[in-house]
Amino acid sequence: MSHPLMRRVTGARAVLEKALLRGVLALPDGVQRRLAGAPVRLDGQQLATETQLTLRLQRLARVPGAETMPVLEGRRAMLHHTRLVAGRQPIGAVRDLRVGDRPSRLYTPSVAEEGAQRQPLPLLVFFHGGGFMYGDLDSHDAPCRVLAERAGVRVLAVTYRLAPESPFPAAYDDALAAYAWAVEHAESLGCDPTRMAVGGDSAGGNLAAGVALEAARRGWPLAFQLLVYPMTDAEHDTRSYTMFDEGFYLTRDFMRLATDSYNPPGQDLRDPRLSPFHAELPAGLAPAYVATAGFDPLRDEGEAYARRLSEAGVDVTLQRFPDQIHGFLQIVGVGRRSRAAVAEIADTLRDALASTRIS
Repeated sequence: MSHPLMRRVTGARAVLEKALLRGVLALPDGVQRRLAGAPVRLDGQQLATETQLTLRLQRLARVPGAETMPVLEGRRAMLHHTRLVAGRQPIGAVRDLRVGDRPSRLYTPSVAEEGAQRQPLPLLVFFHGGGFMYGDLDSHDAPCRVLAERAGVRVLAVTYRLAPESPFPAAYDDALAAYAWAVEHAESLGCDPTRMAVGGDSAGGNLAAGVALEAARRGWPLAFQLLVYPMTDAEHDTRSYTMFDEGFYLTRDFMRLATDSYNPPGQDLRDPRLSPFHAELPAGLAPAYVATAGFDPLRDEGEAYARRLSEAGVDVTLQRFPDQIHGFLQIVGVGRRSRAAVAEIADTLRDALASTRIS
């Protein structure tokens, strides 16, 4: 256990880092551009100035990537990084609970707490990202609050076992069990079982896609799938994987570590439980919204999966945010561009569940 004085020093540094980042990203665009340097243009896209500036500040501060540390330290580092950009997001109510044996958290928007809406609300079952190695309820607390509050839905954030302690298919199995639990308990959670969605970002988007496939096979109610820069093909044989694998937050070393940590030796990377892109698509798949980031190694595989769903007759909306990087879903407390992108995602979720019901 760390000394109390050390904890106070660490806490004071975090407060200073948050204030500095918030202040810099509140500067006028022209000032940010001068601080960030020449625009970064690649593949017909221009990186958001505030994102370029943030990445430059990280390089100047020599902030190490989580993948360069032992796993437990990396988890703490990633949580620290996400808290710097999270802000204090309003929400009607938050309740910790257990979904099976997994720690989970239920977010209820203000509209329900104020009593203005007595009927059951839609429910989004959300799985966090982090390469199957990192992430938890706290790392994704801020975006879950934004999704719940802005979309007017309850969000059930569910954890899953992490690698390397629990390799594949532990996370996949936990995700299926969590969604089955949510279906069974939807009404007791104050939710409308005809307006249930599943979603997640990155590794969580991978799990959400897997749940959607299995929901169609088993006949579970599912009205919508929200896939934010999902990992859909563990082989990563794409142009974006090589184009953006350094300098844009998500690195090739991180992805290699994630693949090696989650997959046992000899694991087939085309196993559909791991790589939804290679799955046989069942009839009855829920409508999907796939959001990708322009400067993201996972961009092309996410978009390829969206096209494959569309070719199979699934109602799909593909939205690329061309000036963003992997991880923008968590940047809701600083800057402008990433927050606007997350607001657009939340609005899409709201509209989809307001008009969609399982027949």
